[in-house]
Order: sequence, then C-alpha cells, then structure tokens
Amino acid sequence: MTSSHLNFSGKHILVVGDVMLDRYWHGGTSRISPEAPVQVVKVSEIEDRPGGAANVALGLAKLGVPVTLVGVVGADDNAQSLEAALVKEGVNCEFVVAPSLPTITKLRVISRHQQLIRLDFEENTHTQVETAAVAEKVAQLLPAMSAVIFSDYAKGCLTGVAELIALANNAGVPSFVDPKGNDFSIYRGATLVKPNLLEFETIVGKCANLAEIQARAEALRAQFGWQALLVTRGEDGLVLFEEGKAPFRLATAAKEVFDVTGAGDTVVAVLAAVYCTSKRFTDAVDYANQAAGYVVGKLGTASITAQTLDAIMFARTHSSNFGVLSPEQVKEQIRLAQANGEKVVFTNGCFDILHPGHVAYMKQAKALGDKLIVAVNTDASVQRLKGPTRPINDLKHRMAVLEGLGAIDWVTWFDEDTPLELIQQLTPDVLVKGGDYSIDTIVGADHVIENGGEVKVLTFVDGYSTTKIVEKISGE
Repeated sequence: MTSSHLNFSGKHILVVGDVMLDRYWHGGTSRISPEAPVQVVKVSEIEDRPGGAANVALGLAKLGVPVTLVGVVGADDNAQSLEAALVKEGVNCEFVVAPSLPTITKLRVISRHQQLIRLDFEENTHTQVETAAVAEKVAQLLPAMSAVIFSDYAKGCLTGVAELIALANNAGVPSFVDPKGNDFSIYRGATLVKPNLLEFETIVGKCANLAEIQARAEALRAQFGWQALLVTRGEDGLVLFEEGKAPFRLATAAKEVFDVTGAGDTVVAVLAAVYCTSKRFTDAVDYANQAAGYVVGKLGTASITAQTLDAIMFARTHSSNFGVLSPEQVKEQIRLAQANGEKVVFTNGCFDILHPGHVAYMKQAKALGDKLIVAVNTDASVQRLKGPTRPINDLKHRMAVLEGLGAIDWVTWFDEDTPLELIQQLTPDVLVKGGDYSIDTIVGADHVIENGGEVKVLTFVDGYSTTKIVEKISGE
C-alpha cells in the first residue's frame, strides 16, 4: 500500500469520547512581576484548537476522511467555539449538551515557543442521562460508519464504553480504543486498543524488557478478546501484537521532538483511517508511526494531511542521501554538506508541468553552489494558489520528474502557501527565485541573510510557462 495514494473515498469514521477546547495565550516576556517571582506575559494572540477526542476528529478531517464526532459539552461559549472550529474543518458534530457542566477547556500560556503554565477547567460528573444520550447517538450513527474510535481521556463521556463497543460489534464496525485508567476490562471485545507504555504498565506492571512487554501484551490481548494491541513506547517506537502473528516492531519515525501534545490522537486517527482502506494492521501502524513522527516536530496539537503523509511514505522508499527526501531527511543532509564546506542552494515552486525554462533555471541555480534543494508545493497548496483545476500532475509525479534532473540533489515538499517555515527549518546558504522578484519581496530572504547566506534572483527563459502550456492544450 505504501506505493499508492491514500484513498478514503466511501469511508466515514465515527469518533466518540472526551472533547475539549485547547486554548493558547501567546505573548512575550520581558520582566518579572513585582507582585510575585513570576514572569509577566503580555498576551498578543489567543488561539483556540480542538483537543482530546475533538483533535482525533480534526486529524481525520485533515486526512480527508468524512468524520462524525460525539461528545459531551457544556451550554457555554467554549462549546460554541469548539464546534465552530470543527465545523470549519468539515467535522460533523453530534454533541450531547450538559447544562450543569462546563466544556472541558485547557488553557496554556506560551512565550517564545515555551509553555509556562497550563490551567484546566473541567468537572468530571457525567450523569446517567448523558451516558444514555451518548449511547443513543452512537447506536443511530453506527450503521453508516466504516470504523469507530473511542478516545478516552477519563473525563466521563465513555463511562458506558463497554456498551458502545458491544453496539459496534453488533453493527460489524471495527472499533479502535485510545484507553485511560486502571481497568482495561471495560474495553473488552474492541478491535484494537492503543495504550502508551505508561498506560500499559499501569495494567500489567512494570516491564524490565521487550520480552516482558511481549508476554504480558499477548496475555492481555487474549484476555480481553482484542484482535490487536498496539503499545506506543515514545522514543523506543511501537510494538503491534496481533492475533496469530509475531510481534510487529517499528522504530520511532520522529527526528526531532518539539511537542508531543496530541501525538496519541494522531496515531489512533491514522490507524483507523488506513485500516479502513487496507484492512491490515501493519499498514495502519506503519502510517501512524510516520504521522506521529511528523506532528511531534510541531508546536501544540498538530495534524497531518493525506498528501503530506503520502509524500513521507514515498520519500522513505528512495535513497537516504539523494533524490526525494522528507524535510527532516533533507535537514540532516544539509547539516552534513555544510559541515563538509559545501554551499547549499534552495529554490521552490509548483513545477506542475516541467518545461525547458525550468531545466535552464535549475542549471543556473545549481551553478551557485554545490548542492541544490528544490521544494515543491503539495497538491493542496497548489490548489490554494492556482485554483481547483490545478495541479495537473500530483505531488509524487512532480517530485519524481524533478528527481530525474541531474542538477537537482534533493527534492522535498511543503504544505503551506509559502516555504517560509521550511526555509527557517533548513537555513540554506543561497536562496534562489526566478522571475521579477526583488530581494526584499522573496519569502525567507530575511532569514537566510540574517544567518550569513545570500539571496539571488534568476531570469526564467522567455516563452515558457506552465500556464501557457495549459492554455495551449485547452485551446486545441
């Protein structure tokens, strides 16, 4: 499956669990309070993001999977903010409103990319009324679903999870559980359960080595009738225990860990989505591992698109030193090249239909240094820039063609509208753009110059452009 596109057409996943609002206050710190020995943060930006089970649903929506979310919220403004953020991303919300409870909210104060404090607003007092209402919604929705995810944060929404799993089994819908607590018997009969190592050892006791993890995992899986048990072990990777098969181990895909917030949500979302397509747990775990490696390199709760995930898997099948590489792999190659005294050149573009102008431009760019990186807009990024009919060629095809040009050493990608974040991550020695740009209008120029690099503007060969080619084809 790793050689083909992720395709979630015809799938629909139900997420049930503890929804919450992650609120971030961002600001600078320049002094200590005269009232107490604490930093004063001047808040300049307030950001709201879906958290908990809502982040799982958001992750599925970002992947392009139709998703419905069931959870319990209060009758308050935070519930409205949460639902608005989810609906904007395409999530269908089926919330149970509990007027006596607040919407669970976690407030984080961030300064200079560091979290200073977290404040939680919650009451774990769900009643039988809410539990019954959740079960009623799930029973109504299950027949149309390809899978269901139970995202348990021990906040009360999944008090009746045993009944919900039974409903899923009766409907023939596979269930994926992200568990919490010290009693896993409530998840009996689930398709796959995904604890992290701490959650797993809370149930089975401290494990001295992998052999003990394996023995206790197999026993636990058999005891509760799960088809599969996935234990995530942080920097030690993941281990899948599947009925009738040898353990499947993967090393962590993370290159840099910036923030682990929401990584578990990403894993369970990708697990369920890929399993719906391939029906193989090993495929699902492989993709989930790569997705987790991507999001832990981002600040806060991050998501990954299907295109980015597909590109990561595509890059993994290529040479580890040249050709199509992930941004993280390219960063390592740049570090090695610069350590050897080599000058690294960076350029970017859509490169939808490669033409002689592009080829000449690449040769000029390569002549400015020793190694050339070409960063390509993902399909979603091209659509935002060029319109819904573009690109003509998808990301993997565009990267494969560029890879074949002798002037190019590395091809990578970015999902944003501009390559600014990627340029800041890679810090090339030379930044190159083609066309009528002035240096002060080139994205990333300030960063490169501030770090001792240079910025160059090259002229494209006249008479060639992808737009003209497309117009010519359309006119024939």
